[in-house]
Amino acid sequence: MYKTKRQRGVVLTSVGIKRLQSAILSVEIVENKGEHLTLEQISSRIHVSTRTLSKLWSLSESVDQKTIKLCFSAFNLELRSEDYTILNKANETETSELLSIANIGEDLSQRSELTSFVEKSHTQTEQIENLWSYPDGPIPLDSHFYIERPPLERKVYREVTTSGCVIRIRSPKQMGKSSLVLRLCAFARKQGYQTVNLNCCQFDSECLNDLNKLLRRLCWKIASQLGIDPNLKEKWNEEIGYNLSSGFYLENYLLEQCQSPVVLVLNEVDRFFEYPHICHEFFALLRSWCEEARHNPNWQKLRLVMVYSTEEYISMNINLSPFNIGLPIRLNDFTQPQVEDLARRYSLDSLKAKDFAQLMTLVGGHPALIQISLYYLCSQEMTLKEIIEDAMANGGIYHDHLWRQLIKLQQNTRLAKIYAEILVAKQGISLNPIEIYKLEGLGLIRFEGDRVLPRYDLYHAYFAKQLYGA
Repeated sequence: MYKTKRQRGVVLTSVGIKRLQSAILSVEIVENKGEHLTLEQISSRIHVSTRTLSKLWSLSESVDQKTIKLCFSAFNLELRSEDYTILNKANETETSELLSIANIGEDLSQRSELTSFVEKSHTQTEQIENLWSYPDGPIPLDSHFYIERPPLERKVYREVTTSGCVIRIRSPKQMGKSSLVLRLCAFARKQGYQTVNLNCCQFDSECLNDLNKLLRRLCWKIASQLGIDPNLKEKWNEEIGYNLSSGFYLENYLLEQCQSPVVLVLNEVDRFFEYPHICHEFFALLRSWCEEARHNPNWQKLRLVMVYSTEEYISMNINLSPFNIGLPIRLNDFTQPQVEDLARRYSLDSLKAKDFAQLMTLVGGHPALIQISLYYLCSQEMTLKEIIEDAMANGGIYHDHLWRQLIKLQQNTRLAKIYAEILVAKQGISLNPIEIYKLEGLGLIRFEGDRVLPRYDLYHAYFAKQLYGA
C-alpha cells in the first residue's frame, strides 16, 4: 500500500505581504519615477511567470518556498520565517488551522485587499509620489497638502459672487497667494463664471513705459483668455484716448459678449510701482472701472482680484487708488495647529510639540519654508536637528529662498543698509514708511510693539552673515 504524496507549498503571511509591498513601492519611486510596476514587469524582475505571481498575491494556491525567496531577493529583502507559512493541499483541516495561526483568513477585507495587490500598490505609489515631489510653486487643486486658513477661503468665495466686487489679496511671496487664487478661480468656474488669470510680470518694459501699449496688451490678453477675437484694429478708438478706449472696449465689446460674470485676476500688480510715470494713471483707471460697476450692468459682470506683495508706497490720491476699496485679504503665517496638521499629511506622526516649537522658532509658520522642512523630514534625508544646525550655519535647505531675498536687498543698497541696522538694533529705530512697506513686502520684518525685528531666527542668522560677515 502506497502513501498519498503530500503536496506541500507556502503562502505569504500578512507580515510578508506588507514587507514586500513596501519594498516594491520603494523601487517604484526610486527606479521607476513613481510609476507603478505592472505584473509583467514584476514577473520579469523576479524571473517567474505571471501565473505564479497571481497565485502568490491571491493566497488561493500555494507556491514553493524558492519562488518566495526569489521574489523577496529581487526587491532587496531577506526572507524571514514570519513572512510565510506552510500550506498543505492534501489536508484541508491542516490548511485551515495554519491559515488561522497566520491570521491571514480572519479578515475578509484584508484578503480582498491582498487579492488586488497590484492595484493597491498603484494607489499607494501615487500617494507617496506626492510626498516626494519637491514643494515649489502653487499647490495643485487636487493636492491634500493645501492647508485652509479659515475664514479667508469662505470670505473670498462669498465676495466673488457679489456684482462688481474688488478683492485685494496681499502677502509676501511664497505665502500661498497663488494657491488661494487657484481655488478662488475653481470656485468661480463652478458658479458658471469665466475667469481670466494674468501675471503682470509678463508685461515687458516696453509696455510698462507706454500706457497705451500696456492697455492694448492687457485688453488683448483678457480677450484671448475669454476666447474672444481681440479685434483691436476695429474696436480700439485712438481718437478718444487710451483711457476711454480701453473702458469702452471692455464694456461694449468684451463684457457685452459675456453672458456670465468675469473674474479678472491681476497677479503681481505691485510690479507697476516700479514705473511711477504710468502707474498713477493705470491704478486710477482700475478704480474708475470699479466705480462703474456700481450702476452699469455690463461692468457689474466684472469681479476684480488684485494680488500683490507690497502695500502702495507711492503717493496717490485716496479717491483714485484701488488699494483702499473692496475686500482686503492678508495671508499670514501658519499657526502651530496648522503646521501640525500639515505634518500629519506628510505622515510625520513622530514629531512632538517640542519639535514643532523648534522648527517654528527657526522659520515661523512661513508656508513655503514649512513645506520644504517637512519634505526633507519625510524623505528622511535630514533630521530636524541637522536641518536647524545647517540652516543657522549657512542657510541649509532654505538657501534658494534666502538667496532670492538677498538679491532683492542688494538691488536696493539703501534698503540693505537699513535692514543691516535692524539686525543689530537693541531698541526701536526710526524708519521711513516707504522703507517699512518695502521690507514688509519682502517679508523680512515683523513688529513687536514699537520695535521692528527680523521676521525669523533664520533671517537674523543668515542676513547678519551676508550683510556684516558675522
